[in-house]
Amino acid sequence: MEYMKVSVIVPAYNEEEKIMDTVNALHKISGINEIVVVDDGSEDSTALKAKEAGAKVIILPKNQGKGNALNEGAKHVTGDIVVLADADLGDTAVEIEKLIEPVAHGRADMSIAKITATKGSGGFGLVKGLSRFCVRFFTGKELSTVLSGQRAMKREVLKELLPFASGFGVEVGMTIKALKQGYKITEVPVNIKHSETGKDLKGFIHRGRQFSHIFKVFFSLLLRGERQ
Repeated sequence: MEYMKVSVIVPAYNEEEKIMDTVNALHKISGINEIVVVDDGSEDSTALKAKEAGAKVIILPKNQGKGNALNEGAKHVTGDIVVLADADLGDTAVEIEKLIEPVAHGRADMSIAKITATKGSGGFGLVKGLSRFCVRFFTGKELSTVLSGQRAMKREVLKELLPFASGFGVEVGMTIKALKQGYKITEVPVNIKHSETGKDLKGFIHRGRQFSHIFKVFFSLLLRGERQ
């Protein structure tokens, strides 16, 4: 299948173990012409390994958070379609092709990966629940995969959504903004696997940060009078 030119932005922080496999898998997808890895102040060899795998690498001097890393990556992509992909997808990044297809054929302005969580992963659903509530509160729409970082969108859509919210509020913020601007979003089932946090201390700390970042987006939109 022939696609328009496709660019991929991969924000990465200390992902030396997976980044090469992720980039190599993305290279296998027809239509992807450009892979931009934004090394978000990593303390390991993430940048070196991404470059060895054939990606264009942007190095941030210190960790700025996922949203800001994506904002930086957006300055360097040139594709008609832009994909956002996490650095820890490894070989399963080939599934990203399923996200490109509906956008390339005009059936959606943005596609979001619908990933089935593995047994024993995740917390108690508070962060997911908050993310869905935020989208419903501001747009009246229901989506099940608001937190998914794997997305494809038309480049003109990307431009309208910038700048992304900093930190882990990025997905919630861009989803709300896209829906409020009338863009069509579709959720696509994919067989992607990535690192998942469990019910240990590290997992709870991570989800606590997510929760606080999403709340920050919520109150920012509320103060701007963005409710539907």
